[in-house]
Amino acid sequence: MSSLLFTPVSIGKLRLANRIVIPPMCQYSCGNGLAGPWHHTHYGSFAASGAGLVIVEATAVSPEGRISPQDLGLWSDETEAALKAVLDGIRTYSDTPFALQLAHAGRKASQYRPWEPEAGKPVPVDKGGWIPSAPSALPYAPSDPTPDALDEAGIARIVEAFAEAARRADRIGFDALEVHAAHGYLLHEFLSPLSNKRTDGYGGTPAGRMRLPLEVFSAVRRAFPRDKPVGVRLSGSDWVPGGWDVDDSTAFVRELRKRGCAYAHVSGGGLSPEQSLHVGPGYQVGMAERVKREAGLPTIAVGLITDPIQAESILVSNQADMVAVGRGMLYNPRWPWHAAVALGASVTAPPQYWRSAPHGAKGLFG
Repeated sequence: MSSLLFTPVSIGKLRLANRIVIPPMCQYSCGNGLAGPWHHTHYGSFAASGAGLVIVEATAVSPEGRISPQDLGLWSDETEAALKAVLDGIRTYSDTPFALQLAHAGRKASQYRPWEPEAGKPVPVDKGGWIPSAPSALPYAPSDPTPDALDEAGIARIVEAFAEAARRADRIGFDALEVHAAHGYLLHEFLSPLSNKRTDGYGGTPAGRMRLPLEVFSAVRRAFPRDKPVGVRLSGSDWVPGGWDVDDSTAFVRELRKRGCAYAHVSGGGLSPEQSLHVGPGYQVGMAERVKREAGLPTIAVGLITDPIQAESILVSNQADMVAVGRGMLYNPRWPWHAAVALGASVTAPPQYWRSAPHGAKGLFG
């Protein structure tokens, strides 16, 4: 019996060779938003991994939308040219589909990188940081600076920034886009009643809280060619009582589907330091299953999916259409090769690597 993990799948009109997705994982390795040598190496390795789709890390649509001062960006001709050089280099040896995640960090902007001694703290303005913006003047943590509450003119600028980044991404040559509405960043902040206390048309009711994320999605969808898919990453739950939950997520994805969304990438958490969850293998898969079943949109499941048999079982049991392997790919950038051996399947790899197939794995590199 053939492996479902290694069967093709389509998102919109984009056909993937298999159902392994490398999700966006921030590298915090830029100066002024510019992709550089690290990105050539990092994404070049993923392009040779055999995964069906690579989604490039959260890419800020404006300087103030960066999580850290070292985030990747796409807001100028210079940032566009730098990222295009990375993808052009990859295209000389790999036709692996690449998507780009467009993001704005909201109140979680201007943070130190995870490996720095000050990790988890905001970068002060006098050290290269800035005051973040948010739906309401509520900081992520009590010790964080109070963000500026966006007015409608600021909201309009953000919508246009997403659209302009989408146009740049098309010129670069990306095959798909993903709108980041998860992990406590700006669009998620608008969705959650814990962070959105607005009383205008962008808050209050569930429909009001969904308004900006839906406007951003629609603007990106209009700006990106119709034959290229646009998906959304969302947090299925805040993991905080009274916060955003899987019922809300299902309703949100139904609205996204009406607007032409190609897939839902279902993660979780990140909105509040008060979140409480039990982390274990596949701990978020149930939310992807619920969204898939009730919203009728293809889903990507993510969350400690590390074993090929585990990944296969998620697909066989119809809990998701694709699986995202994140940290496992950082640890082992050839994870799809090993999964193919375990499941008796084949995978695409550059011919320079064909001689590496282990004894008994004839046909591994199909």
